Amino acid sequence: MEDSSHNSTSSAVISAISSVPELTEADLQILTSGGLRIPAHSSILLKQRCTRGVSQRLTVENVVDVLQLAWLCDAPDLYLKCMKQVLAHFKAVEQTEGWKFMQDHDPWVELEILKFIDEAESRKKRTRRHREEQSLYLQLSEAMECLEHIYTEGCTTVAPYDVEPAKKTSPCNKYKTCQGVQLLIKHFALCKRRINGGGCSRCNRMWQLLKLHSSICDQPDSCRVPLCRQFKLKAKQQKMGDDAKWKLLVRKVLSAKAMSSLSLPKRKREEELRETMEDHVLKTFRLL
Repeated sequence: MEDSSHNSTSSAVISAISSVPELTEADLQILTSGGLRIPAHSSILLKQRCTRGVSQRLTVENVVDVLQLAWLCDAPDLYLKCMKQVLAHFKAVEQTEGWKFMQDHDPWVELEILKFIDEAESRKKRTRRHREEQSLYLQLSEAMECLEHIYTEGCTTVAPYDVEPAKKTSPCNKYKTCQGVQLLIKHFALCKRRINGGGCSRCNRMWQLLKLHSSICDQPDSCRVPLCRQFKLKAKQQKMGDDAKWKLLVRKVLSAKAMSSLSLPKRKREEELRETMEDHVLKTFRLL
């Protein structure tokens, strides 16, 4: 099996060399071990052809051999492709003769492969953690919008005392988040543990949302969200703004809010298109 992989790699190189055009006598020539004469000015083109030919014949069985060849010949594109193939099929590559031979005779290459795999896994973890953090900041940004929406206009089950409830309030476009905030507000208003001075995780969450809103709100005088002005005054008195972690959270939520607002026109167009289609379906249904 090892011989067949070497033969496959060698045939790719020979095929590429054989495709070099005929030379004139005046050209500076390179004599290969196989007796072929290659013009020096064609070496870059030849290297590209060889790299392409070997790359097309890359398999799990010969990937370690090709990787070593790519390193020796300074072919970074082929080297990277081999590394990615090893990463994608590492368990299978470990069982090949090429891997076992490399472990015995070229541990440096094994170390480079293991470093590449470790770095790839680290990048994957960082990317996943970044996405999770961005998702959390976006949820908090939506929760801030829902707080303002609920205490200004009202939603399905919670509304300001001076707003006359509609007979049938339809859900808002962020109803999934808004419903969670409404349930939290209801619990906060009726929680006996909070009233009696006991600790309650859901009430603490509501306090944190109100505090975060106060840190973000830029119109405290006209804001209708409860305790907005009080939290701002308390923050000034206690110098809460000096808390580095809290300031970072506020910046991240504001950034998520800005990114969300940039994508808002696209969402509005999609909603308008969906509403138009629904109206068309309803009209068609009535006609039938």
